[in-house]
Amino acid sequence: MTPAPPSSERAVGAVVGSAVGDALGAPFEFGPEGAFSARFPEPGLGGEMCGGGGWEPGEATDDTQMAILIAESLLERDGLDLPDVFCRFQRWAAADPKDIGLQTEAVLSSGDPWDVAAALHFQTSQRAAGNGALMRATPSAVHFARQGREVTMNAARRLAALTHGDRAAWEGTAVFHELVRVALTGGDPLAAVPDALHAIHPDHRERYATVLAPDWYPDLATEFNGAVWPCLGSAVWALRTTTCYEDAVRAAIDLGGDTDTVAAVTGGLTGAVYGVTGIPARWTEALHIPLPGFGGQVLHAADLAALARRLCN
Repeated sequence: MTPAPPSSERAVGAVVGSAVGDALGAPFEFGPEGAFSARFPEPGLGGEMCGGGGWEPGEATDDTQMAILIAESLLERDGLDLPDVFCRFQRWAAADPKDIGLQTEAVLSSGDPWDVAAALHFQTSQRAAGNGALMRATPSAVHFARQGREVTMNAARRLAALTHGDRAAWEGTAVFHELVRVALTGGDPLAAVPDALHAIHPDHRERYATVLAPDWYPDLATEFNGAVWPCLGSAVWALRTTTCYEDAVRAAIDLGGDTDTVAAVTGGLTGAVYGVTGIPARWTEALHIPLPGFGGQVLHAADLAALARRLCN
């Protein structure tokens, strides 16, 4: 059966939604639970794009910057060119971005070739299951959705492996790709979880089955949500327990911890479910994403929307 083509409105919702979640969550990173709702107790009143912690109001972080680099490579290279993606990552990392994950920075600055750098780092550190590959995955999920489950999940693994040598990061990113793919075609990503779990490596199936179970909630997490599996589990929980994009992202940020990334992943998934019209305009208006290392380029919501439409065509 030929996969249904992704909806353009949902694709834009996913890409813009991930960036909005990132920018909303950034000022609350590593803060306590409930900090977002404590500051903005009533949804819809505005002011939530508040900035802070070194971020301007509406400024997205490395999560969205790296996502855009993947998107631009996919479009300019007409598909998955892993050396090109890695080179763009290196160029960005060398330009001193405001934030970059320790794992990602170590791999990109190692001087090792693109196809072995992450694996070599993992051999020595044994720590590479962070959410740094998951956070940037929404544009690639959109791009590969039309090619079906196997292709989109394999693309996720290959992109994740550029910076993360632990297969746990690959499989979590692959599950996210698949759930976004289902949402883009109008399906229910929550109902797609069992099939997605069946498609991942058996060694990692139990771990993801636990955090994606209908009765799991973030208080049950045994690791910080900077790890890939509780981050993905938190995003799916936020989708499951809310009924709109705004409430899901609020719930994600209120978890505390790695708020920008949990909200970016939540925003990508829920944006694919509810479409771009489900994202409050007051949140997209201030959105902007500088790209260090790329000539002072700064993208806004309209630029992301244009990228998303090209990615799903």
